[in-house]
Order: sequence, then C-alpha cells, then structure tokens
Amino acid sequence: MPTALLACFALLCALAQTASAASIDEQIDRYFAPFSDAFSKVVFFSINIGEAKVPLLILLLIAASIICTFYLRGIGIWGFKYSLKQIFGRKPEFNESKNDKDGEVSSLGALATALSGTVGLGSIAGVAIAISVGGPGAMFWMCVGAIFAMALKFCEVTLALKYRRFNADGSVSGGPMFYIAHGLTRKGLRWLGQPMALFFAIMCVPGALGGGCMLQVNQATRQMISITGGANSFFEAHAWVFGLIVAILVGLTIVGGIKSIANVTSKIVPAMCGLYILSALIIIAINFQNIPNCFMTIIHQAFFPDAVTGGIIGTIVMSMRRSIQSNEAGSGSAPIAYAAVKTKEPVSQGFVSLIEPFFVTVVICSMTALVIVITGQYLNYTDGMTGVELTSSAFASVFSFFPFILAIVIVLFAISTIISWAYYGQKAWSYMFGEGFKRTKVYQVMFCCFIVIGSSMNLNSVVDFTDATMLAMALPNLIAIFIMLKEIRSDLILYCKKHNIKSKLIEPWFKDDFAN
Repeated sequence: MPTALLACFALLCALAQTASAASIDEQIDRYFAPFSDAFSKVVFFSINIGEAKVPLLILLLIAASIICTFYLRGIGIWGFKYSLKQIFGRKPEFNESKNDKDGEVSSLGALATALSGTVGLGSIAGVAIAISVGGPGAMFWMCVGAIFAMALKFCEVTLALKYRRFNADGSVSGGPMFYIAHGLTRKGLRWLGQPMALFFAIMCVPGALGGGCMLQVNQATRQMISITGGANSFFEAHAWVFGLIVAILVGLTIVGGIKSIANVTSKIVPAMCGLYILSALIIIAINFQNIPNCFMTIIHQAFFPDAVTGGIIGTIVMSMRRSIQSNEAGSGSAPIAYAAVKTKEPVSQGFVSLIEPFFVTVVICSMTALVIVITGQYLNYTDGMTGVELTSSAFASVFSFFPFILAIVIVLFAISTIISWAYYGQKAWSYMFGEGFKRTKVYQVMFCCFIVIGSSMNLNSVVDFTDATMLAMALPNLIAIFIMLKEIRSDLILYCKKHNIKSKLIEPWFKDDFAN
C-alpha cells in the first residue's frame, strides 16, 4: 500500500506540474458533460409546487420521513432520550456488546464517523443559501424537517445492523447494499433486491469519489488559499501540494479500516464542532440584545415569509429539502458506518442514530442560521454571493479575524467528510468486486489519487454528476425501507417491550389486542 500510494502520488505531482489544469478541465467537461447532463436531468426531474420547482426524489425523501415518523409514532420525539441513554446511560441493557465478534467499533465511534460524513459544508453554506432564498423562517422548518428525518434515519440504521455480514477476517460489511439484497430476498423479491442493491453500490462509488472526495478537498483548498495569503498564497499556484498533504493524512487513516477511522473521527468531530459552536455562541452573546427579535423574526417569517418564491409552501418544501440534505437521512450513506457497531440488538443502534440528524440540523445548522439572522447579514445578501461568503460576512461583522476561524472549521469539516466517505465508497466497491486485501487497496489508492486531482481542478460537469449519484442512492434505499417498514416496527415493538421503554405515544403497542 505505501509503495503503490507513493508511486501514484509521484506521478500525479509530475502531471500537476507539467500539465495545464484548465485544458484538462475543458477536455473532461467537453466529453463528460453530455452524459452528466442527461443523467442529472433524470435524477433531478422536478415538479412545480406553487412557483417553486422541487426534484421528485427530494419530495420522496420528505414524504418518506413523514410517513416513517407517523408509522413509528413520532420516534424522533419519544425515542430521543433513549438514544442518549444508549450512549451515556448506566443501565446494562443500553450498553453495546464488549465482544469483538459482535462488531468492530463502539456506538460512539460509529456515531462520530457518521457525523463526520454529514457535518460538512452544507451545515454552513447550505443553511446560508436556505435563509437567503426562504428567509429567516427557513431555520424553523429545517428543524421540523430534522425531527421527521430522525425516523427515517432510525429505519435505515436498524436495517443495516440486522442484515450486516461478518467477514472471515473479523471485519463487518453492512449498509443498504446488504439489506436491500438480503432483506427483499427474504420476502421473495430477489428479482428486485439484487439489482437495486447493485444500483446503490454503483451510485455510491462515484458519489464517494466526487461529492465525498473531490468537491470536499476542492472547497478545503480554496479556504486554505484564503487563509494563507489569497492570490499571494503558495497554494494558489501549487494547490496539488495541499491535496497531496490531505491525501497522505487520509490514506494513513483509512488504511486501518473502520477502527482507525472511528478513532480519528471521534477526536476530530468534537474538536471542529466545539470550535464552531463556541465561535457562534460568542457572536450570539455579543448580540444578546437582538436575541428576542431574532427568534420573533424566525417564527414570523416561518409562517409569513416575505416575497419568497412559492409562498409559505415554497419555504417549507425548500427548508425541509435543505434539512434532509444536511443530515443525509434516507441517502443510505451513514448506515454503512453504523453497521460496524458492537451490538447484538440492531434496534439499539437505531436509537443512537436519532442523535445524528438532531445534532447536524438542530444544533450545527441552527448555529449558522442564528449567526446570520442575529447579525442581520441576511439582509445584505446579493445575487451571486455564495453561502460561505454570507456566513463569513456574518462572522466578520463582530470580529475581523473570525472568518479565519471559519475557514479552519471548513477545512476540518471537509477533511472529516472525506475520511468517512472513503469508507462508504470502499464498502460499496467491495460489494461490487468482493472483499479482499488487494481489492481494498486498489480502491484506497484510487481514492487518495482523486484527492490530489480534486484539489487543483474545477470540474463543473463532475459536480452535477456526483450530486446526482449521491441523490440517486436514495431511490433503492427508500423502496427497500417502504417494503420492510412493517418488519422494522415489529422489531421496535419487541425491543421496547423487552427493555420496558414506554411513552404515551406508544401505549397502544403494549395492548394485547394491538395488531402490528
């Protein structure tokens, strides 16, 4: 692995120094754009809701999250405290297994890995875009969307644990590929499950290489250039050097598998999220006199938006879209990480996964929204301004050096996302080509090479294509969840009865005449 990795890096460095990046970009766009555009048009097929256009798959994700929430009787509300008990509780029944034969990582390690994959640029830029388009009220509906998304996340993670596979070397393979294939096969739908599982894996690999790798390192490179001198930065003319550094760090992490990844992310995630939350709280505290007006504006704009395309319906749909995209509920990515948890009870990790959408959207995204609204910077939004620029201006309105801190956070967000998506893509790759040391190393070397490439190239058509593949992953995943939804509820009811988990919302489950 080290020898092959260094050889590929040396070749890439030579190419980067002698080739024209612009001409490479143009050639790729020229030949790849027609295919990318055609595929993207299918995936992003949109329908009109009022005056707003919304992709059909996004509407399906929103509908799925709402259906799962009601079918599981609001599990995002009553189940949240049990998710915290699973991580921090003292009761024996809520602790994960200590036996290495039951998995590879702890519940906290899997949660950190999943969070590192979802807490990314969307938590900063995506929220800013939502507010610039839908007004301050978008924050309210994003939080509502997160509550619904928690139920969808519970379903896919529970299935990932139930249908995971233990390999001969002790490693674990799981995720949508496995529960789509094996879960539907058990229901006599092998003809549907097998091709859908393969489709998911085929979409996941380019999604990991593109959206989870190249785009992330590209954004991180832009921020690194910004904080090291801008046009005068060394990285302005040698972006590939930063890409090489990131590739080496990522390569050293992913070569150790999910155990190494969980170990690294469990340290990076608290640090980067803590730094971002602390910075946001400082800005909110300095503007404490605006806090009442800030919340009044958010609530009022949530129900009476000013000049928003599609009115209140457009605001709700657009905000819930951003919410779903920020926490990736239903996409099927995070369940790949959760599948490696040491536990004998799949439902227990389903409860843990409820924390992820809540933390990503209700905590991190809300911090971004509050900073933008409380400083009033959303009023200064102009066409052409990016989400990062809007958020940065909000931070700069208090302290001129705060954008520097924001840039560091964005770099950390990007790198942590790359690490998690390296693992997601690896498991999809292994599903298609089989488990094995050599096969895995081929993927890992390729992934690290794409990091170097992504740091110094601007591939517009690739952006559209990778966005489409990451969204397309949701289609087979949602179909499988719908088919197995009754099975999920049956497992949940048995678990609640076993551990005496009660709530007024689920009282009917404990009655003898309840028909599941």
